[in-house]
Amino acid sequence: MLGDTLENVRKTVPLVHNITNYVTVNDVANVLLAAGGSPIMSDEPEDVEDITTICGGLNINIGTLNKQTIEGMFRAGRKAAELGHTILLDPVGAGASSLRTNTAVKLMDEIKFTVIRGNISEIKTLALGSGTTKGVDADVADAVTDETLDSAVKFVKDFAKKADAVVAITGAIDLVSDGDKCYVIRNGRPEMGRITGTGCQLSALTTAFVVANPDNKLEAAAAAVCTMGLAGEIGWSRMQDGDGNSTYRNRIIDAIFNMDAETLNKGAKYEIR
Repeated sequence: MLGDTLENVRKTVPLVHNITNYVTVNDVANVLLAAGGSPIMSDEPEDVEDITTICGGLNINIGTLNKQTIEGMFRAGRKAAELGHTILLDPVGAGASSLRTNTAVKLMDEIKFTVIRGNISEIKTLALGSGTTKGVDADVADAVTDETLDSAVKFVKDFAKKADAVVAITGAIDLVSDGDKCYVIRNGRPEMGRITGTGCQLSALTTAFVVANPDNKLEAAAAAVCTMGLAGEIGWSRMQDGDGNSTYRNRIIDAIFNMDAETLNKGAKYEIR
C-alpha cells in the first residue's frame, strides 16, 4: 500500500541534499520536515560534494540558474551517482530558454537520474533534446486530459524506458511510470497552482520517499505525488473566510505533517495502467 512508503520516510528520516529554486527553498525544507525527512541546502561548488556524501538523496531543481549553481549541480550529481544515491531532476522551465534547456539536457547526458519530475512541456523538451537523436516520440499534447490520456501514458512509459528512470509528469492528471507500469493519479486542487513552489516541494518530497523505499521506487514516487495532491485537498477543505494563498501554502504543509498511512491509503486516487 502507498501508505507504507510514507511510514518508511518517518522511520528512516532520509537526509536529502537540495540544490533548488531559491524562490521556494524555505518551503522545500519545511515540506521535507513535515513528511519526516531532513533537508540540507547547498549549491556552492566547493561544498556540494562533501554535503551530498553524507546524504541519501540529491534533489536538483534548475528553477533559478546561475554559473555557480550549475557547476554545483554537476559536481554534486557526479558524486551522488558515484555513491549510488537517489538523484532527482526537476527541469523547471526547460524549453523556455536555451540555458535551461541545455543545462537540463547536459545533466541528463552526464548523470544517471533515478527520478525525473516535471510538467508535460518540460518532459517533452527533455525527450526531444536529450542525446544525439530526436529521442522518444514527443508528439503529445501539452496537457494531460482524459482525451489525451492514452497518448500521454504511452509517452511517459516510452520516455521512462529510454531514460531508465522513474518519470513523473504532474498536472491536472499526474502520471508516474517506470517504463512498464504507469500510475494515473487524480489527487490535488487547481488552487495549488496559485502557490509558488508546490512543484519544487513535490520534487524534494519525491526524493525523500524514494530514498526511504529503495526497493520500491515506482510506488514511492507515486505515493509522494498522491501525498502532495491529497494535502492540497485537505488543506483546501480547511480554508476559512479571509484565508488566501499564503494560508493555503501553510495548510498544505500542515496536512503533510499530520498525514498517516491510513489517510494516504484512503485518500489516494489512482489507477495503474
